[in-house]
This record gives sequence, C-alpha cells and structure tokens, in this order.
Amino acid sequence: MLKEFKEFAMRGNIVDLAIGVIIGGAFNKIVSSLVNDMIMPMIGLLLGGIDFSGLSFKIGDADVKYGMFIQTVVDFLIIAFSIFLFVKVLNKLYRLKKHEEEKEAPPSLTKQEELLMEIRDLLKKQQLERE
Repeated sequence: MLKEFKEFAMRGNIVDLAIGVIIGGAFNKIVSSLVNDMIMPMIGLLLGGIDFSGLSFKIGDADVKYGMFIQTVVDFLIIAFSIFLFVKVLNKLYRLKKHEEEKEAPPSLTKQEELLMEIRDLLKKQQLERE
C-alpha cells in the first residue's frame, strides 16, 4: 500500500498540481494586495472617497457586508484576467516552439516515395556506369 501511495504521489501530474496550488496561493496573496491596497482605494476616490470594505447594512441583527462582496468580485476578475493572460502567453510560446520544431524536422517520406527515390538512385547509378 505504501508503494502504491508513493507511485500515486510522485506521478508527474500530481506534483505539477501541487506546485500549481502552492504558486496559486502565493499569487492570490499578491492579487489580493493589489486589489485591497491599490485598486479599491483608487476606485473609492473616483467614486467620492468611498471605502468599499466598510460598506454594509443591517437587517435585524445581521450585518450584510456588500462592500466586501464587491471587493471580492473585483479580486476574482483580476485573478481570472491575469490567469487568462498567462495562459495566452504560454500557448503562444508553445505554438512558436512547435512551429520551429516543425520547420527543423524534415518531412517524412511515404513508403512509395522512398521506393521511388531508390529507383531514381539506381537508374542514375546505371546511367553513370554506362558512360
């Protein structure tokens, strides 16, 4: 059972996923700071000095913090857009690399083409021997 777990845990996809989660967590902190400390204060200034994190209303004993919700939505949109740009750049680099590899690789010949080339070479050789 321990051996199976080790094989499962060390599979390439699992390790890649773990790295992605760790980097995603760190990236989330960066984006949250960007939203909370830079973007939301600027939006608040544009809207007349409103602090979104403090926006709320009470219904009975419940405190509905819609300002935090707005801030979380902006946070999500920035994260989603950042990931979109990152994936777009990676796809472009992958396509560029794949295109370069296709240029470098000689086109593969079919069996017929190989046989025709051999026949051509033999005919040239025979012609040279006659001369």
